[in-house]
Amino acid sequence: MEENLHIALKGAIAAGKKIMQIYEQDELVVDSKEDHSPLTIADTKANEIINNYLIPTGIPIISEENKQIDFSIRKEWVECWIVDPLDGTKEFIKRNGEFTVNISLVIEGKTKLGVIFAPALDIIYFADVEKRKAYKSTVNHDYGVHDVIRNAQEIKASKNENLIRVVGSRSHMNEDTRTYIETLTSRYNKKIEVVSKGSSLKFCLIAEGEAQIYPRFAPTMEWDTAAGQAICEAVGLTCISRDTGKSMIYNRKNLLNGHFLVSNEG
Repeated sequence: MEENLHIALKGAIAAGKKIMQIYEQDELVVDSKEDHSPLTIADTKANEIINNYLIPTGIPIISEENKQIDFSIRKEWVECWIVDPLDGTKEFIKRNGEFTVNISLVIEGKTKLGVIFAPALDIIYFADVEKRKAYKSTVNHDYGVHDVIRNAQEIKASKNENLIRVVGSRSHMNEDTRTYIETLTSRYNKKIEVVSKGSSLKFCLIAEGEAQIYPRFAPTMEWDTAAGQAICEAVGLTCISRDTGKSMIYNRKNLLNGHFLVSNEG
């Protein structure tokens, strides 16, 4: 697991470096996928780099930018990588810095490690779920993995006696989510504060104790959530599917997630 975590860190950092080269260009070229979601050259270049790191492991890959493999084949996989080479493409296009590279290793449907790198912020999160450890570190200009690990600080979730911070999506807040947030004041008898954040950084806010609840009542895909779920699970939190009432599992027949809730409130 440790070797795979190092590989994931190297892949995420290398992809982030390429993303930033494109991000700093004067003009960004944006195309549209079949589902009308935005696609940039940063998505495809980062995906190529990550594939180059992960393919030698011999573990199959589910990536937003790879051709999707039929479930008749995937269902035989014991383990797989789940990758979003550029999570938060809308944030990338807006140039607000809140985009990430997500890499997770899943074994028998359960997240085992996760890496989330926000290259514009020089921040990286990583976790080993089995060891119940999650960390936050900075990435210097040399992008050295050993430096990242050596300088990492362990993170932990936390509660607030008088205040609940609720993480909302920067680009996807909807009416269901707003309604849910309105119910929290009476349920917990605490002041409620909404914190907006893009991409998988929402999971990281919960994992490091900067927020307590993340309701996601809008569509996401497995590659949007696997790495974030790993980081939250490593600090003792759960990512509960509203469809099943259980922790979300991965490499499902349908890669589209249902609604879910990450919470540090009882």
